[in-house]
Amino acid sequence: MVTTAARKLPAPAFYKAKNAEDWNYDPNLGVLAGEAEAWARKHNVKASGTEKAKIHMLLIDAQKDFCFPQGSLFVAGRKGDGAIEDSKRTAEFIYHNLSVLTDITCTLDTHLPYQIFYPSFWHDKDGNPLTPFREITAEQVKAGEVKPNPAVAPLVCGGDYGWLMSYVRHYCETLEKTGKYKLFLWPYHCILGSQGHVLVGVIEEARMFHAWVRKSANVPEVKGGHPLTENYSVFSPEVRTRHDGKPLGAQANTALIKKLVENDAVVIAGQAASHCVKASIEDFLGAISAQDPKLCKKVYILKDCMSAVTIPNGKGGFIADYTDEANKALKMFEDAGMHVVESTTPIEDWDGINL
Repeated sequence: MVTTAARKLPAPAFYKAKNAEDWNYDPNLGVLAGEAEAWARKHNVKASGTEKAKIHMLLIDAQKDFCFPQGSLFVAGRKGDGAIEDSKRTAEFIYHNLSVLTDITCTLDTHLPYQIFYPSFWHDKDGNPLTPFREITAEQVKAGEVKPNPAVAPLVCGGDYGWLMSYVRHYCETLEKTGKYKLFLWPYHCILGSQGHVLVGVIEEARMFHAWVRKSANVPEVKGGHPLTENYSVFSPEVRTRHDGKPLGAQANTALIKKLVENDAVVIAGQAASHCVKASIEDFLGAISAQDPKLCKKVYILKDCMSAVTIPNGKGGFIADYTDEANKALKMFEDAGMHVVESTTPIEDWDGINL
């Protein structure tokens, strides 16, 4: 059954698509709150808490460092403007569907200066710093070709460098056994407190406007702060145990999984399709399939609101291009029963949606 609540709403007058290209755009939240009250009355939009059908949007890592060329890890896709266009479409999707989206959770990739996937964590065999955009393998660690920066030991394990050496060997071996990733060194991105850590202005604007129009909490989820593991997925770090078998202290976010599953539909978008979005959906798929495979039908993935990581070589090609991996993942999710949809398709026309 589709109700009149599914009607497409206009974007508010303050929304400017051009702002998705502006690193410095910062919405005035006081003005937004006032606009929201009037807009809700004009369009007769109810508070989320009064709705029978619950549709929750999970928006992954829509942060400046990923979404602008000025960012340290811009997700450009093959076209070169991927994340910018994704931000526009995502904001417009939120505005057009304010009457049916009941909740929005934005995840925030959140890092510190010394983490296992940053060059600051590592030295080569001669004690020189490493550079980003390279893999580190268990074999390289065992051979002494790379080693942890001694300055890291006091920060993460009380100065016990032997413990740290044992741990990084275990970490690389564990990653490689899963078959998903090898340890990859990234540029410094989404450092807590930096400009690159915050949400893109048009996304912050849309999520806060939604919060005030729908009377919804829209609580963000922070991920990625443990120095000794990667955390591509919002639901789980890549490694959760130490080399001595003890818990690392970075655990699965089962509370968020439970929160999402309680909804009638979960809409997923964000950056990057090849990494954090892919890893998050993989973990979510595993968790809900273990409960009931039919739960996969609740999930709708906005394929036009995410892009894959590409690393240009300066000659018109790419050092690395993860687009194929992202597309394969979408096919896998669809085969599992999830829906891969376009943001511009009316929600009431999505297969299986019940409003």
